[in-house]
Amino acid sequence: MQMTKLGRTDIEVSKFCLGSMTWGTQNTTAEGHAQIECALDAGINFVDTAEMYPVNPLSAETQGRTEEVIGDWFAATGRRNDMVLATKHSGEGITYVRDGGPITAASIPQAIDGSLARLKTDYIDLYQFHWPNRGSYMFRKNWLYDPSAQDRAETIQNIEDCLGALQIEVDRGRIRAFGMSNDSAWGLTQWANAAERVGGPRIATVQNEYSLMCRMADTDVAEACHNEDIGMLSFSPLATGLLTGKYQGGAVPDGSRLSLSPELGGRKTPRAFEAVAAYLGVAEKHGLDPVHMAMAFVRDRPFMASAIFGATTMAQLTHIIAGADLVLSEAVMADIDTAHRAHPMPY
Repeated sequence: MQMTKLGRTDIEVSKFCLGSMTWGTQNTTAEGHAQIECALDAGINFVDTAEMYPVNPLSAETQGRTEEVIGDWFAATGRRNDMVLATKHSGEGITYVRDGGPITAASIPQAIDGSLARLKTDYIDLYQFHWPNRGSYMFRKNWLYDPSAQDRAETIQNIEDCLGALQIEVDRGRIRAFGMSNDSAWGLTQWANAAERVGGPRIATVQNEYSLMCRMADTDVAEACHNEDIGMLSFSPLATGLLTGKYQGGAVPDGSRLSLSPELGGRKTPRAFEAVAAYLGVAEKHGLDPVHMAMAFVRDRPFMASAIFGATTMAQLTHIIAGADLVLSEAVMADIDTAHRAHPMPY
């Protein structure tokens, strides 16, 4: 398993990261624990979660259950130090999490209190903000994205205040590193610049969607990551299952994400299936498993720290792990480039 360090920290993680957002709805506690142990046995030491998980569906009744699944595993096994654990502070808009309030210096210790209690641990390795207060163009909001209503002074002040609160948590030993999620190149540079200006933990990572089907990060975010030593963590590297090919021809497998989310968060479009067909063709031409090809492509992007994947079955998990050593040839990359140029923004 390839390993790397997060940003300028000394935290070493596997370049595959186990996502957990289905534990507590689509997956039982026992299944979540089995996935953790299978991943650790394969050399994956990195697990990502969030205080708002599980999903499918999100609800007030289940909020926090995923962290509890992980906490129960820590309590049962005593293996906290075997895992690099990332979780997230929800932002504005989730009404049942701190009444839907924004991320502030005051909300940070409250959110960490809750996560630590559910996780049954006294520290979090990577603490992330799930989305910036000013909003985000992720999740198909890019089509109508308009930042003109943002208040720059308010954003900068909030960043500085939050860095102060985060530094207190670092000093207390409750978090080791800080990262953003669903942020832009401008946002990343503001976090990096503010840490140099006023102190606080320097941003180490950004968790944004990235896959063969969603490559918005290739330009500005990639440049920010390179120049500011920020490692990208990709979510949905298999495009919510589209790149497996299992939804081609109108198929909707029982229990699949498509069966629970009929539009796949705006990803289900005719152009998406055309793009999938092109990438499946590349994999077939070169004798590759399409899942392994998609994961290897994301993992080896020069700005990528780790590719976060989820699995609802043990068979899916072991299948992904089986391709962990694949490195794509120049010929495969050339054909991927051709497919990307033909299908640049399929959803």
